Amino acid sequence: MIKIIADSTCDLTDEILQRYDIDILPLYIHLGEKEYKDRLEIQPEDIFSWSNDNNTTPKTAAPSIEDAVEAMKPYVEKGDEILMFAISEDMSATANVMRLAAEHLNYKEHVHVIDSASLSTGNGLLIVEAAIMAENKVPVKEIVDAIEELKPDVRASFVVDTLTYLHRGGRCSATTALAGSLLKIKPSIIVKDGKMDADKKYRGKLNKVILQYVQDMEQELLHAKKDRVFITHSGCDREIVDSVRAYLESLEHFGEIIETRAGSVISSHCGPGTLGVLFIKESE
Repeated sequence: MIKIIADSTCDLTDEILQRYDIDILPLYIHLGEKEYKDRLEIQPEDIFSWSNDNNTTPKTAAPSIEDAVEAMKPYVEKGDEILMFAISEDMSATANVMRLAAEHLNYKEHVHVIDSASLSTGNGLLIVEAAIMAENKVPVKEIVDAIEELKPDVRASFVVDTLTYLHRGGRCSATTALAGSLLKIKPSIIVKDGKMDADKKYRGKLNKVILQYVQDMEQELLHAKKDRVFITHSGCDREIVDSVRAYLESLEHFGEIIETRAGSVISSHCGPGTLGVLFIKESE
């Protein structure tokens, strides 16, 4: 058997996790002296409230080796092959924690850690592809090779309503150059080679900015893998999300349009009002 374990930043819905029998390994969020497990013990709204009250952003941390060991143990005991997916190693030590846990269990030959070189449902897209292959009894080595080939084709980007969270967290170097216009610019942020960088810069009301951002990707969207596309957001107004869905539906391209809410780790770095459309480019 092949078991898939993903870190909590993948932002997949409970329905998808259940559909493909995927386990979650939570990262941590620190609000001052208090520590919480992502997805299990805290919600993004709690983070935004705390950040506003304290004029700062939370710290986030990778899972402990002990956490990773406990997540793997049941499947080690059954002799399963374990596929583990992690947020980009340029953003977190999570992938290395997974490797160290596998060594601790003397099981590293059967634990396959994939550095997604992405975040949120950019990672989630790869996880779903792997899960479908596993369901179809594809050998684990072939799955790993296929996912490594897919990684450069993942298109992960998002628009932020405020640069404050990214700037405070230091996760996106380009925000320093934009800091003087924190209240005016709503940039799109792209993930490339495992790192975040600013792309196009938008101005105006968030609803118009986000729709423009999606429309600007039309040609890429029309050349994406048709299986699915994710709309992932950190709590946008319903009308904004619905307008993005309606636009994607109008393209008549995707078999499945999946809306997900960003978890607490991702939300703590991008802030409220963030929305991304994430997909995989079709191989040429």
